[in-house]
Amino acid sequence: MDAPVWTTQPSGALAPYACDPARSRGRRYPEPAAPTRNAFQRDRDRVIHSTAFRRLVYKTQVFLNHEGDLFRTRLTHSLEVAQLGRSIARALGLHEDLVEAIALAHDLGHTPFGHAGQDALNACLHEDDGPAAQEPRGPDEPHGGFEHNLQSLRVVDALEERYPAFDGLNLCFETREGILKHCSRANAEWLEVREPGGVGARFVLGQSPSLEAQLANVADEIAYNAHDIDDGVRSGLLTLEQLEAVPLFDQFRREVLAEFPRLQGRRLLYESIRRMLSAQVYDVIDATRAALRDAGVRTLDEVRASRPLLGFSAGMRQASAELKRFLLVNLYRHPQVLETTARARQVVRDLYRAYCADPTLLPAPRPGVRVSLRRRAADHIAGMTDRYAIREHERLTGQRLFGG
Repeated sequence: MDAPVWTTQPSGALAPYACDPARSRGRRYPEPAAPTRNAFQRDRDRVIHSTAFRRLVYKTQVFLNHEGDLFRTRLTHSLEVAQLGRSIARALGLHEDLVEAIALAHDLGHTPFGHAGQDALNACLHEDDGPAAQEPRGPDEPHGGFEHNLQSLRVVDALEERYPAFDGLNLCFETREGILKHCSRANAEWLEVREPGGVGARFVLGQSPSLEAQLANVADEIAYNAHDIDDGVRSGLLTLEQLEAVPLFDQFRREVLAEFPRLQGRRLLYESIRRMLSAQVYDVIDATRAALRDAGVRTLDEVRASRPLLGFSAGMRQASAELKRFLLVNLYRHPQVLETTARARQVVRDLYRAYCADPTLLPAPRPGVRVSLRRRAADHIAGMTDRYAIREHERLTGQRLFGG
């Protein structure tokens, strides 16, 4: 494949539509500027030093933490998203530190057991039986259900306990905006009441976030596309032969074999994935530049007033969607994965019901925080690692659902 023809912005040069820390909309609690770091660097550092970030090393992606040492975790995934995001940001003249801060924080609110845990906790919060369900929602908690993007925002806004003057990490508006990738209308309106014109406003008004926030979202997708193939093959649930049916991957597998006919196994897999990653990165850069040029966007305000402008070309978007469908059928719905996720859901359900039945099992509520018992239980479970949830479930129920 010929090298793409494009050039990068000069190192350190910000495009006029990029977020500039000197023009940040600021923090909810004013603080003096740091002497050696811009505001977005400071956000990144606060995320890295947070308790929630350290927990990501023992939170799963597809394969649970006890199933192997080399599978991705939420931590390694977040690092890969940050690396991809910075590479693209540099080429587009966006603020790399902001992209990195968003990428490292975007999964802080994820439950143990990946999407299985999230789905189970969401279902629990929608249950309408038992005394805990009759307790009114507290003014400091969102509406019903569990949204992991909103939970990530709750972590950095309220649940982290590090600073004497405020709860949370007191991050900049621009970082918080990027963390809240999706939000239901009801919760967006709840946020808007608590913080008029804040991070919930764009969902109410139908506006777009910054290009840095859009980039962190796309980098998340690119990382998933690559590492779920890698982990799927490593686990033995996917084969290179199966992947020949995926055009986005197979074109690079064939390209690699044309150049290295005797290559096989892991080297063939890794080189094919590397080239697929590069092609997606170059596609996003070229497609975004074209979209910005066609839209005539020159300022951050124009970015927010426009449709989303950062993403794949139409052809790459379709190819990525085909890969996602393949992974859904052949990996995420593989019988071995489904059997494991069924047990994971049981762990979350049993923990939630145990905590709602006996609130003394939960940590004491923080003074001045007004949330229901149900939300306290959900916050506690969402903060757990895979292995802690498994141990806690065994302690409370006497059941051993996972070995090792």
